[in-house]
Amino acid sequence: MTKPSKIAIVGGGPAGMAAALELSKTHEVHLFEKGKTLGRKFLVAGKGGFNLTNSISGADLFSKYQPEGIFKEALLNFDSSATRLWLEELGIPTFIGSSGRVFPEKGIKPIAVLNALKNRMLALGTNLYFEHECVDFSANTLCLKHKDKTKEFHFDYCVFALGGASWSVTGSTGNWLSMFKNKGIATLPFQASNCGLEIESIQNSLESFRGTPLKNIAIRCSDKHVKGEAIICSYGLEGNAIYPISNEVRKQLDVYGTAHIRIDLKPFQTETQLLSKITPSTLPKNYAYIFNLNKTQIALIKTFTDKKTYLNPTLFVGALKSLPIKVDSLRPIEEAISTVGGIDCKALNTDFNLKKFPNIYIAGEMFDWDAPTGGFLLQGCFSTAMHITSSLLSKL
Repeated sequence: MTKPSKIAIVGGGPAGMAAALELSKTHEVHLFEKGKTLGRKFLVAGKGGFNLTNSISGADLFSKYQPEGIFKEALLNFDSSATRLWLEELGIPTFIGSSGRVFPEKGIKPIAVLNALKNRMLALGTNLYFEHECVDFSANTLCLKHKDKTKEFHFDYCVFALGGASWSVTGSTGNWLSMFKNKGIATLPFQASNCGLEIESIQNSLESFRGTPLKNIAIRCSDKHVKGEAIICSYGLEGNAIYPISNEVRKQLDVYGTAHIRIDLKPFQTETQLLSKITPSTLPKNYAYIFNLNKTQIALIKTFTDKKTYLNPTLFVGALKSLPIKVDSLRPIEEAISTVGGIDCKALNTDFNLKKFPNIYIAGEMFDWDAPTGGFLLQGCFSTAMHITSSLLSKL
């Protein structure tokens, strides 16, 4: 019988735990976490509604990940349905919410999901090490810092799952980037994704409306179109219609130094339908009644249109359907839900192992991919981990 391989997992987030659990079934696995516990970002994410994946499948699911096609094979092997079955086997039944997001069944808290993963790893014999930070590596060796000492750990294969650079309170600092760069591995600077938009005009003109939602709107940036809700905040806009558009805004900012979005305040009515409400006696003071607008919507339009547009009912309708807003920047990485950047995809093979070190794999948010919120980020972590385990097990 072939001796089980010695596999190191570096990072105790969702991707690292999933890889460790599966590989421990047949091999000797050692998981190193620099913090005092596993899954800290897992728990923080759970405070805002713990969606574990999303129920969409096939081409609809593939399209949520950028660059295009990056996860197609991984998702074909382990999609959201597979994630639900895997969780069910761990004792975590799930249900599909009205938005398509998948949650643990009522009464199951994030800590219970985390404990299910941890307990299964321990039952399978996974060796867990806490307060062990990887500070260097070579083709078969990790250099780990534990308290004030450093030690080496030799492996046959290694899976790095160190996370991105957002939410540093959970340990996701992105400080590991220089370690890979020093090895001659192509990297990209981290940038914020799924984050709020800084808009100076809102900061200066709509202070009294902070915290007010803009409900049932649509936002467009380039070719991307998202329906949902935005919230006026101290720096600009945030919310579920804003976060998915932030990647297109980032692209515009990178190329032009500035960016623009367009807000449709009446996405369920056509411009023709709105124009039909105008009569020769229509006056600006009647806009709120005629078009069913609240004070926040009126204030927003006044802020982002000139006097001529506001006073002309026909031009006003045009602004209702496509209100142009200049975006000055994205919110800082520290506040972002996720990040892009990290290890350049060009440095990886299709199995997510490094071209320079083929026995070392990269899982989760460490490399340059993007996806919206709504369960897709966690699904990306699970799918990359399972794709890696399939690749490793086929070799072993």
